[in-house]
Amino acid sequence: MLSFKNELDQIPSHIQGVDRISSVSSILDNNENYGKEARSKIHDFLEYMVKIEASDLDMGGVGTNGKIWYRISGNKKPASIFPEIDLDEATAIIVSILTQRQIDKIMFNQNTDFSYKMLLNGKYQRFRADAYMDMDFLAINFRRINSTPFDINSYGFSKQILNKFNLAYEKRGLILVTGITGSGKSTTLDSIIDMNNEQNYAHIIIIGNPIEYFHKSKKSIVRHREVGKDTLSFKQGAIEALRQDPDIIVVGEMRDPETIITVLETTDSGHKVFSTLHTSSAAESVHRIIAECPPEEQNRVRNRLADVLKIVISQKLVPGLNGKLVLAKEVLHVTPYVSAAIVNNNIGEIYQMITEGKDYGMITLEQDLFRLFLRKKISMENAIAYSNNKKRLLELIEYYRNR
Repeated sequence: MLSFKNELDQIPSHIQGVDRISSVSSILDNNENYGKEARSKIHDFLEYMVKIEASDLDMGGVGTNGKIWYRISGNKKPASIFPEIDLDEATAIIVSILTQRQIDKIMFNQNTDFSYKMLLNGKYQRFRADAYMDMDFLAINFRRINSTPFDINSYGFSKQILNKFNLAYEKRGLILVTGITGSGKSTTLDSIIDMNNEQNYAHIIIIGNPIEYFHKSKKSIVRHREVGKDTLSFKQGAIEALRQDPDIIVVGEMRDPETIITVLETTDSGHKVFSTLHTSSAAESVHRIIAECPPEEQNRVRNRLADVLKIVISQKLVPGLNGKLVLAKEVLHVTPYVSAAIVNNNIGEIYQMITEGKDYGMITLEQDLFRLFLRKKISMENAIAYSNNKKRLLELIEYYRNR
């Protein structure tokens, strides 16, 4: 596939792992045209990804069997349009878009996250990328980032929930967008940021790893600080943000106890903070925040969380009957009753509070899946498969049938 494949084939077979990556990188460094050719190939793969509206691209490593894989509407399949590439060709193609700093990071950590952009039809298309090792060979995943944020009004949130997102109505508090990997958390968060950017004169600081969507300053000044480039960590970025006169701080992910405690302290200082968690329900999000912290800190964290937490959105992307993914969401609005449940460590009561919280803009995932099923957006099978509480969803379906 690559014109310099013969040179790649000359790398001795006993050279493996990061040493083999280094050898491939040296071949590219010695001939500028090789790098251009390799980048052209990966741009072809990415351009096709945009054309078919795939969310993800995977290539390289032993697991791909030499094929280019795309995730479309939730399903990941190899593309027949491209010829197979061997392991060293894949490494060369991946290395061609990496900086020396990113290559060095792979050498030490066997992994690097970064953002990548390419010019497509006169506009820059951005991707989030993760390069990593698969059986001692280099592999990569690309996640396509929407070129423009979705209108937050298209999500179906109630007016009172939308007001909680908006700096004009609520100046402080913690808002979480949660879900498993690939559930659209970043997309939802970007829509909320874009709404604030368009409507409020403010200063928004985004701390990401990596920075995905780039927000142009509109009414607000928007700063983008990438972990590893502009700040050392999420925790450090949040601490530094307090000295930068922010109105809104976005912490890309609460992934460790130090970041969690820093986010709570940052919010408690009177700021509006948005962040994400890898959890599948609103109640689990509350439990995870508390459980991640050391036992001696948990009472203090519980009380602080009850004071600063405002909204938890937990979402999933469900295959729709039209072949596209459909957003299903759970919404927790932290009322005084929810705050009391958090303080008293009665997290198990929160689900029932969401079930009965329609007047506060709340909805359980099962209620939303049932709504999507009734509107013929998703199948009953997928509604059940993607529910957290299958018994409750089946009760809703049975009640509907027996009316």
